[in-house]
Amino acid sequence: MIGMRTEEWARYMQSELGVELPASAIADQVVAEVARRLEEVPILPGAGGALERLGSAFRLGLATSAARAVAQTVLEKTGWRKFFEVVVSADEVPRGKPAPDVYLRAIELLNANAARSVAIEDSANGIRSAHAARLAVIAIPNHAFPPDAQALGLAARTLARLDDLDANIVQTALGRSSKG
Repeated sequence: MIGMRTEEWARYMQSELGVELPASAIADQVVAEVARRLEEVPILPGAGGALERLGSAFRLGLATSAARAVAQTVLEKTGWRKFFEVVVSADEVPRGKPAPDVYLRAIELLNANAARSVAIEDSANGIRSAHAARLAVIAIPNHAFPPDAQALGLAARTLARLDDLDANIVQTALGRSSKG
């Protein structure tokens, strides 16, 4: 269900997994429980430093598949809301990842040019979404659910760790993307 909008995964849980509740009730209960369980947010090593480095060099937007309530909870608990000029949940656009909608909306709200923008992604659907929106992509694969080789092939650059991500890497990715 990675990349699905809330409405989509709730319907999937109802129809395919046999959860005997209306899809809206499934969504409400799951989102509320996820937000409740985020007492301590699991943070990827190097995430805070990467945000500091990139936030001081670029305007940042967050284009997420997470429900807005979950995204807001994470941003509040980590103190990372200050880094993002805009936050867009896939629930706010017609299609979730791998469709480009969430990235296109974030670019629109930032009044930015997709061809001069970079997405940092860890999932196959996220990489496909950003690439479809015409952003250069820096892939930092999720080790629990690594992207397939085809998705990684869409990235301008692949890094092993967030600690390696800085403004120079972003500029390099833009240069590689504009040539192809």
